[in-house]
Amino acid sequence: MTSPASATATSDPVTRAAHWRGRAHYVIFDSAFGDGERFAATLAAWHTDPDRSHSLHYIALSEGALPGFRRMQSPASGVTLDLLHVSLEQALGQLDARIDAFELHAMDGAGSGFARALARLAEPGALLHGEGLSLTQAHALSGAGFACHSPAPRRLEGSFTTRKPPSPWARAGEPERRTVVIGAGLAGAAACERLCARGWRVTLVERHAEAASEASGNLAGIFMPLLSKDDSIMARLSRAAFLYALDYWHSLGGLGPGGAIEGAACGVLQLARDAGHAEVQRAVAASLHYPREFAEWIEQPAASALLGRATPHGAWLFRQAGWARPGSVCQAMLAACGEALVRRFGVGSVTVGRHQGQWQVIDSVGACIAQAPVLIMANGVGALELAQSAALPLAAVRGQVTHVEAGELPSLPFVLCREAYLTPAIGGLHSLGASYDDDSDPALSAASQQENFDKIRSLLGDGAIGHAAPLQGRVGFRCVAPDRLPLVGALPLADAGGRMERLRDVPRYPGLYGLLGYASRGLAWAPLAAELLAARLDGEPLPLESDLAGALDPARFVLRARRQGSRAGSSNTD
Repeated sequence: MTSPASATATSDPVTRAAHWRGRAHYVIFDSAFGDGERFAATLAAWHTDPDRSHSLHYIALSEGALPGFRRMQSPASGVTLDLLHVSLEQALGQLDARIDAFELHAMDGAGSGFARALARLAEPGALLHGEGLSLTQAHALSGAGFACHSPAPRRLEGSFTTRKPPSPWARAGEPERRTVVIGAGLAGAAACERLCARGWRVTLVERHAEAASEASGNLAGIFMPLLSKDDSIMARLSRAAFLYALDYWHSLGGLGPGGAIEGAACGVLQLARDAGHAEVQRAVAASLHYPREFAEWIEQPAASALLGRATPHGAWLFRQAGWARPGSVCQAMLAACGEALVRRFGVGSVTVGRHQGQWQVIDSVGACIAQAPVLIMANGVGALELAQSAALPLAAVRGQVTHVEAGELPSLPFVLCREAYLTPAIGGLHSLGASYDDDSDPALSAASQQENFDKIRSLLGDGAIGHAAPLQGRVGFRCVAPDRLPLVGALPLADAGGRMERLRDVPRYPGLYGLLGYASRGLAWAPLAAELLAARLDGEPLPLESDLAGALDPARFVLRARRQGSRAGSSNTD
């Protein structure tokens, strides 16, 4: 994360060091990032203040080709920059944060309603500095609880004076910030790193002797965004997770030769399924205008040229996408935790229970092997075996990856995909697959391998591929939710009663959280999901729009079941 070198000092209230001293973290909202001059000046003042807050969080509206929230972090400096590529109205409506200082600029056209939205986000005593505000806007701010004065024409300074209840997500004030994480795959390792980076002490419990021994143990995983014509919830989440993962892996030491993570951002070529599918994708490209480096629709001649063989339709080219070995990602995340992480590996099957405000992890002989006020289940399909999470609508879906010797398949510099994927040769082996089987057999299956080869033959237009290939590969079991979205957040109480109309109405287990249901997108989902949960636990601004964060809440299924039951009951009485 960089800031403009041309920035100069400023006397704006947000750079007055006295206001951020003594705070765990300090949050600033800027309505117009522009060239970043205010951010750079604030950063300079913060870095030179020996009594500064532990962390600085700067949230700013910025123009961007890709809509949504974009979080960028500088782990060593304790600075987070969130650039919101949305309108002011959308930002204020979707931002989940408590703001310590507001910088208001470029507010022409903002109606008086923005003042109430600012008040919703403001911490008591939050500072305000505005330039170019109208008299109507100034009056609106005063009416919303900001005590303001105007030291110069069209300049406003003040503070938020109305008292308000604390955030429902603020930290509960535990004397020790400790947690137990169950599961040392992508989900659990990311949770450990994001919490250790914030100063938490974490105990990681894993049934196997090594990390990434189950669904995260494949030779290669694919990371790429998902697109849709209506820019759906899934597409928006996929985009945010993909972009965050790219930045996050860079902070861990990089991806590829010489980096901490084995893999390559070699690009992914996603072929259209048929003429109808190609027409839909062409319309997506025309309506959403993605930057070329993020996603480019290429027509049949260009797709065939890239592939080195004829393909009947066009394709999406994702230049920043590629493959990574999930195990190496897990190792990089765990290595970054340092001494704040305690590992309890090879413990076998466990149960969990709560005693005197502590969650305890109990092994098969009844011994408590770890305990903490907070417990995070990041154990994939293993969550189905624990009483507190067994009722979640998760399924274990078998996936078989086929390994093929280098030289037996075309040597492509990128990942090729459609109904299946084919990686470049990694350690002398291509990975292709993976199957989606309704089967609980962990052994390699000739039928699943045949299915994988059938898809690759169709993808490459070559019916001769793989008929004499030996049976080799790997089987894993994905943890999949009905809507194919992850579960990120506090787990709902099983069989909770009472009236529930909103997510916040659903009763939860105290201190029990989940990072589950990553399906086949764990590489991309894990970093942002862990950041979302860690920010929630520490009472920090969320890295996602509130509607997207809500779409991942584990309690969403409770509300859906209630609503479906209500509709069914109404129908029965008609």
